[in-house]
Amino acid sequence: MAGSVYGNLFKISTWGESHGKGIGVVIDGCPAGLTLNEELLQRYLNRRRPGATKYSTPRTELDKATILSGVFDGLTTGTPISIVVFNENQRSHDYSEIANYYRPGHADYTYDGKYGIRDYRGGGRSSGRETIARVAAGAIAKEILNQLGIDIVTYTKSIGPIEINNDNFNKNYIEISPLSMPDKLASEKAEVYLQKQMEDNNSAGGIIECLVNGMPVGIGEPVFDKLDASLAKALMSVGAVKGVEIGAGFDVAKSTGLENNDHFSYLLDKDTDSKKLIKLSNNAGGILGGMSDGSEIVIRSAIKPTSSIAIKQKTVNKDMDNIEVTVLGRHDPVIVPRAVVVIESMVAITLVDHIFMNMTSRIDKIVNFYKK
Repeated sequence: MAGSVYGNLFKISTWGESHGKGIGVVIDGCPAGLTLNEELLQRYLNRRRPGATKYSTPRTELDKATILSGVFDGLTTGTPISIVVFNENQRSHDYSEIANYYRPGHADYTYDGKYGIRDYRGGGRSSGRETIARVAAGAIAKEILNQLGIDIVTYTKSIGPIEINNDNFNKNYIEISPLSMPDKLASEKAEVYLQKQMEDNNSAGGIIECLVNGMPVGIGEPVFDKLDASLAKALMSVGAVKGVEIGAGFDVAKSTGLENNDHFSYLLDKDTDSKKLIKLSNNAGGILGGMSDGSEIVIRSAIKPTSSIAIKQKTVNKDMDNIEVTVLGRHDPVIVPRAVVVIESMVAITLVDHIFMNMTSRIDKIVNFYKK
């Protein structure tokens, strides 16, 4: 299978299936000397762990990370870092009946069409459990960004028709809300909405927003490897993501050039008596010409409703019969809250990769580095 490797200089390779022995990732390109241990990884993995709230699958997995290589005495060694999370609570018999038919909204049909064989137990490689590997790698990328003073805040912007009110934004409430929403009132309304979907054996989607602050100017390549293009690819590689917006996103199609352009200005810093270039708006979402412009990067991902629902749906089987099915198993009524850390991880991995690539963009920086 091609396509399980992502990145250029900070590179990850994920492996494993939902109901196999485990899920893992190999990270290549992490610098030596970074503090890393399994406790740190666990803090990130716990954010996507199943069974944490009543709005996630009741499949109870500890998602305990084990570092196999690349770390010595609590520090990265500069060699490939291998991490594994063993599966412990599979119930593969829940999926035995789907071997002969194609579930609506899943990759069953396309897997058969591509490979002629598929691991139908929980979706195999197309399962959401594959994102464990991304989160483990994302934890390392986040630690690198922390060293550079780059901060990422990611949260649920909306669930179904319920959207947060920015006037009520409370960053601290993200960890308190069972839906990872920074608005207490919106979170409570969304819970009522979700409860109705659960009672109807249905599911819901939503939007995840990610804000990046502290990015230096000029990160990203101006042609094919634009920062926004790389971020869009990274996020669209997450199975549940069906759309990505940066900055004003699709609203730019309704605006004029004068309305959409972010005007520049110099602001006097009274403490240093120097001037700092700023933008008077941020419709571009912190990226101009494929490169970071130093302002806040704003990116949103549209997450589809969970495909596995216990309602009769029309489909077909391999005998070419038209049938109706009810998907069994343990499934999330909403993927969005657990996907927040997945989105954050893919953003962090992409930013680190581009930051590393940017180190060779100017000869003066190379000379200064090696002639110190």
